[in-house]
Amino acid sequence: MTQVKKKTTKKKPAARKKTATRAAGTGRAYKGREVYIVDGARTPFLKARGRPGPFHAAELALGCARPLLARQPFMPDALDQVVLGCVMPGPDEANIARVVALRLGCGKDVPAYTVQRNCASGLQALDSAAKDIALGRADLVLAGGVESMSHAPVLLNEAMVAWLADLNRARTPLDKLRVIAGLRAKHLKPVIGLLRGLTDPVVGLSMGQTAENLAWRFGISREAMDAYALRSHQRLARAQDENLLGEIEPLYDTRGKAYLDDDGLRRDTSMESLARLKPVFDKPFGNVTAGNSAQVTDGAAALILASDKAVKQYDLPVLGRIVDCEWAGVLPEQMGLGPVHASTPLLRRHKLGLDDVDYWEINEAFAAQVLACLAAWADDDYCRTELGLPGALGELDQERLNVDGGGVSLGHPVGASGARIVLHLLHVLARNNARTGIATLCIGGGQGGAMLVERPGP
Repeated sequence: MTQVKKKTTKKKPAARKKTATRAAGTGRAYKGREVYIVDGARTPFLKARGRPGPFHAAELALGCARPLLARQPFMPDALDQVVLGCVMPGPDEANIARVVALRLGCGKDVPAYTVQRNCASGLQALDSAAKDIALGRADLVLAGGVESMSHAPVLLNEAMVAWLADLNRARTPLDKLRVIAGLRAKHLKPVIGLLRGLTDPVVGLSMGQTAENLAWRFGISREAMDAYALRSHQRLARAQDENLLGEIEPLYDTRGKAYLDDDGLRRDTSMESLARLKPVFDKPFGNVTAGNSAQVTDGAAALILASDKAVKQYDLPVLGRIVDCEWAGVLPEQMGLGPVHASTPLLRRHKLGLDDVDYWEINEAFAAQVLACLAAWADDDYCRTELGLPGALGELDQERLNVDGGGVSLGHPVGASGARIVLHLLHVLARNNARTGIATLCIGGGQGGAMLVERPGP
């Protein structure tokens, strides 16, 4: 793959020092008690198909959390707290974590709170829960994320809201008629919440346009993007055929229909069919299409985090240990590079190279975005000027990356993906008898998050 070197301007000494210090990874490891992940579950990820899907966000969270808690040796009220990530809860789901906790039967005494860090909200929930356990403030926490993107709100515009306010203030029939006579077509133009949410308000770019920026910067071709997307579908198809997604709990709607698998999979996709798709975000010159982008999806994931005390008290199995977590900021217009800036400090702090990590999950917001992260790590100039490294970090072996597909093939419900990739990474480590893994995401607004996990040794 051809790479285009970025022309850099001389930075102020203070800014350069800050970049180098963050890349070195100073003082972010968990301090205190060990934090274990003992079990987890997720729903199938259901592709949004134009109309609201069959499940609201709270119903999705319950769909995976209920069977997860039902198989535990403790009752739901034994939890110390519930933490969920969610970006767009519905109007009846304010502090959705508390709604879910009460409907799970945790009882009034179990506190719950909701976190929001855009695409990494589910990862933020795990990090927040882990810190409470490490500090001794909790021993047993249900944490995860949920999103029902098909239920994203369609809103009234400000002109319509003002018109309704005027109508409400009108006291006489004549006053009301005057207000009604002022109604115009502009008042009826809706605000599509999902489109607004996927557009950065600071730089005015959609997430897809930020992916186009990265494709241009690193010389990533349309063919490379489509090839990556095809492989994502092929890997998910193989995972489904070989029953490698055991963390999925089926969903049942009110009509008795069962949802068993991620339904965004396109088994019949090909390079030819992908090539026929037109660019969506930079017409007509771009290369990012619906086919090489993450799908708009509904889904939820939930994990149980425990201290050593809780593991011993309830004789819980251990899927893995949360070793460390890192958050980083990047330019909003190049938000897809967030995984590079969040993962690199983890690697340096724990004296690891890219190949020392057994398996990776990089959330597939866009094929171009994942490929750009790989290109950045392999680029001498980028690693020196942006990460404060002496040279390129290296090339990540893609046979150990997203081995069962990712957001391009199974979808990216923004509040849930961070929790999903950690849970699935632990399953991948277990089936391959591997030890270490990193789960990482880019984040709208220009951030990155990464979590280092480890399976227990012999």
